[in-house]
Amino acid sequence: MTTSTFFMPSVNMLGAGCLKDAAATIKSYGYRQALIVTDKVLNKLGVVAKVQALLAEMGVQSAVYDGTHPNPTTINVAEGLVILKNNQCDFIISLGGGSPHDCAKGIALVAANGGEIKDYEGVDRSPKPQLPLISINTTAGTASEMTRFCIITDVERHIKMAIVDRHVTPILSVNDPELMAGMPRGLTAATGMDALTHATEAYVSSAANPVTDACALKAVTLISQSLRDAVANGDDMKARETMAYAQFLAGMAFNNASLGYVHAMAHQLGGFYDLPHGVCNAVLLPYVQSFNAKVSAGRLKDIAAAMGIEVQGMNDQQGANACIAAIRQLSKDVNIPAGLAELNVKLEDLPTLATNALKDACGFTNPIQASHEQIVAIFKAAM
Repeated sequence: MTTSTFFMPSVNMLGAGCLKDAAATIKSYGYRQALIVTDKVLNKLGVVAKVQALLAEMGVQSAVYDGTHPNPTTINVAEGLVILKNNQCDFIISLGGGSPHDCAKGIALVAANGGEIKDYEGVDRSPKPQLPLISINTTAGTASEMTRFCIITDVERHIKMAIVDRHVTPILSVNDPELMAGMPRGLTAATGMDALTHATEAYVSSAANPVTDACALKAVTLISQSLRDAVANGDDMKARETMAYAQFLAGMAFNNASLGYVHAMAHQLGGFYDLPHGVCNAVLLPYVQSFNAKVSAGRLKDIAAAMGIEVQGMNDQQGANACIAAIRQLSKDVNIPAGLAELNVKLEDLPTLATNALKDACGFTNPIQASHEQIVAIFKAAM
């Protein structure tokens, strides 16, 4: 076994009502002026005001950047930096799902290191730790509140840049399911399938190890048990809390074992067509795993077992087939689109998307390396 390094925030709070504890912890860190990075929806819903009030009680002032796009861009990072500097903020709070978290990571990294966010595309390109970042999560999916991954769309090149950097890891993550109760069904489904993709890709990754395996399989089990309930009834706090833990476990898995071609390909769809990341992952997941099954059938059989499938008596290939069928069924049950054609993906764009997918850092740990032709074929199958 090769050596492994395990990354995650030093403090992580989970469970209903933990937002209040987080406010007290922030005060204990001695920060004075926050930049809250969020989006317009959470600002309108009053979630931002609630967090600002909790901070004010602790004597912490805050400025707000709520311009984050669902696929955060190089422009969002630049806009946030201006507000940060104008208000002399000494730390950042990201509030929301993966989009505000990634946007905030971009702002925090450039604030400390200078230059532009595109200077840091790739793995561990920054010389110094970012401005302190505290991530308060409102969705159960991306796990961006606790990872070293930051995905930013370069508006000039129409691609999603993967920034994988130990320095973008937040210092504190907060997963309070009470903040997740208002999440609409479509977002609950997409973020939940994103978490399933994280766990699956980490489990079959060439960089998997016993720690990431344990996290990945437990995440798969919890998602299989709770995602349908969380989608069907957003006020089901047990399902919401289970999904919060599940996506966190999936984050622990992929933050350390990395990902594979599902993410490498989904990033291209998101950057090119501005599509929702979780939906792209959900559509691609069974097709990429069918491709991976020639080397990972035994591991996919383990995932089928974690999803509650009776795999005794099946050989590895049958187990892999059962896993892929179970993923498709879960996707269908939570109303994920059937294929990429429904998302208006164009056949003529596939060669370009495949070229860019092969450059994405997430694909480097896919269990089997693909040719350009094979990536195009997977995209075609997913249409």
